[in-house]
Amino acid sequence: MKRRCTLGLTAAVSLLVASSVFAQGGYKVETIAAPTSPDLPKAAADALAPQGVRVTSGQGGVVAEVWLRKTMPLKPAAGESSDILYGALGEGAVVGVLHYPGPAADFRGQPLKPGYYVLRHALTPQDGAHMGAYPYRDALMLSPTGADTEINQDLKFPDLVKLGRLTSGTAHPAFLVMAPVSGETFPSVVKDDQGHWNLQLQVEGASGKLPVAITLVGKWEGA
Repeated sequence: MKRRCTLGLTAAVSLLVASSVFAQGGYKVETIAAPTSPDLPKAAADALAPQGVRVTSGQGGVVAEVWLRKTMPLKPAAGESSDILYGALGEGAVVGVLHYPGPAADFRGQPLKPGYYVLRHALTPQDGAHMGAYPYRDALMLSPTGADTEINQDLKFPDLVKLGRLTSGTAHPAFLVMAPVSGETFPSVVKDDQGHWNLQLQVEGASGKLPVAITLVGKWEGA
């Protein structure tokens, strides 16, 4: 009888922990199959892992879907600055693909159309226009899948900006920021100390996995 009670208590605690990790603040994450939409070019689809994730709100609406690359050629991260979290991803490298099923917005609050976008790792410039905008320089530039076709090629920052502008339709490219990882559960959605909601995933590298966090719900108030 005592053993049965103990098992019941353990299961209840596990369920409580899972709920707090996967559905904090009304957001939850679930695994999904590879995308099959004709809107996603074959070159991009072939580069993605067979499983992705879907983030939904408490009302059941889909916030976004994300698929990472099958394997990323992670780079040595030695000698990084304290404001760079994920230098191992490499500047200009494709990290994955994001799908917005409905209207959305980037980290500046710029409206984004529904559709599929290539996610490329970028480092925000260290200049007067960006200093103090966010504690970390890691970002994911959103580029249209129809225009960004060289999936295995890393792009220079000016090229990233051009593609990001195609997405935003403004002078400022569309992008999402990346944040520090919290905890050890993947995938998960967690709230950080700035009030942003971050999707936490593990990037598959040739020599191991790299935990990352992407801010899906949140906006720079200075934008």
